[in-house]
Amino acid sequence: MFVELAGDGLGSGIRVPCLVFRGATSGPVFGITCALHGNELNGIPVVHALFAGLEVAAVRGTVVAAVALNVPGVHMKQRGFIDGTDLNRIMPGNPRGNVAQVYAHRILERIVDGFDYLLDLHTASFGRTNSLYVRADLTNPTTAALAYLQRSEIVVHNRASDTTLRGAVMGKGIPAITVEIGNPQVWQERYIDKGLDGLRAALGYAGVTEPPVFDACPAPVVCRSSSWMYTDRGGLLQVHPKLRELVVQGDVVATVRTAFGDVIREYRAPRDGIVVGRSVDPVGQTGARILHLGVIAEPGDQLLRRDQVELVRSA
Repeated sequence: MFVELAGDGLGSGIRVPCLVFRGATSGPVFGITCALHGNELNGIPVVHALFAGLEVAAVRGTVVAAVALNVPGVHMKQRGFIDGTDLNRIMPGNPRGNVAQVYAHRILERIVDGFDYLLDLHTASFGRTNSLYVRADLTNPTTAALAYLQRSEIVVHNRASDTTLRGAVMGKGIPAITVEIGNPQVWQERYIDKGLDGLRAALGYAGVTEPPVFDACPAPVVCRSSSWMYTDRGGLLQVHPKLRELVVQGDVVATVRTAFGDVIREYRAPRDGIVVGRSVDPVGQTGARILHLGVIAEPGDQLLRRDQVELVRSA
């Protein structure tokens, strides 16, 4: 089915493709959103595979997936909306605003507000790569459980901004997490398979399906916070550590050179941490992203760990 959220300049509707699977018995509405940024596509085949495996008799409630929220962005192969606006920075939108604000408002009003749970699927953007990681509030037992069920490499504690989709949804009392599945404008089978396992586990946790049984996987690295490093000098950028690599405060993590190969700046890790994401674009103007550094949680941090949350709910 399609859900119309706006109209283009010739009077045609801008319609979001949605998959809806209703089970044989009543239960929660479990929501999944993909491609809020138009170049972030890895979530789409994850959703296709999930729905292909659902059976009416085995589902309690409803599973809804917005296959591509940012329809214009997908067509234009760009992160932003028609006008370049980042839809994940203007939630909950404005019903009387510009086209991007109205579109954002209607995403909530016409699709997401009916959910009982939300998994918002993303990837890195152009010029960057991501690990498979989750952003979630790890002080909330429900969102912490959903995060640890994703079988990700890294989980970052992050209380979402009110202007993001996750933040707007959490503000309505709907548990939500963000799952970052690899890289932009590609389908990556390794991440897609893991993403599917995570969605199936989340459906089991919510009581929509029976909890699946998986082989044991290593516990993710838990970060109490994370932030990007940026350049203050333009040039040809080389980022040294790999994804998921541990770095120590003071390590040289990036080098900037002139067009003639002369080193004009070295960047060092401001603290110990793990590389959550990194730039792969060598053309780095002033203010270019270098790497996304996660600060690993310590025992004294008031965050729920995997062994402290109920990953399988009792009936």
